[in-house]
Amino acid sequence: MRMIVRHLLSILLLPFLVVVVMPYWLLSGAGGEQEWGGSMAWLWLTRLAGVVLLTLGFALFAWCVALFARVGQGTLAPWDPTRNLVATGPYRFVRNPMISAVALMLIGQTFLFRSWALALWACLFIGVNHLYFVLLEEPGLAKRFGEPYGLYTANVPRWIPRLKPWSAQDTHA
Repeated sequence: MRMIVRHLLSILLLPFLVVVVMPYWLLSGAGGEQEWGGSMAWLWLTRLAGVVLLTLGFALFAWCVALFARVGQGTLAPWDPTRNLVATGPYRFVRNPMISAVALMLIGQTFLFRSWALALWACLFIGVNHLYFVLLEEPGLAKRFGEPYGLYTANVPRWIPRLKPWSAQDTHA
């Protein structure tokens, strides 16, 4: 039960604010009139793309949270990090699939609601996270996990996924 509370708290304080609270605030008038123009066909095409991206992003996010709990023995929150390096599932293709999942959800919302304010928010989220990972997160992970993390970062890209999944055994072969 305690682990569930830890995960819910980290989800409510981080991704929920980013994917639900902030977009709601932006869409409810903080940015004024912001919807894209276009034909009815374009409207439905962008909305369909939005639903697909939101669904994919949410599924990837849920998978990552489950891996953090099961494999990493921790949460997505910096104040309650994983105890073990997670290099399985989507982490075999890209180092930051959880952030990619949140970015996919934000981009999905951008298309679904056809909002320039949400597009700007998605870009800001991606930029801030890139800086955070490069300047703080990755150096901290290198200190915590040492050589295994160095091997991982040498073989798995930060943002653009590999075509084939990586495994530490591949490197030793």
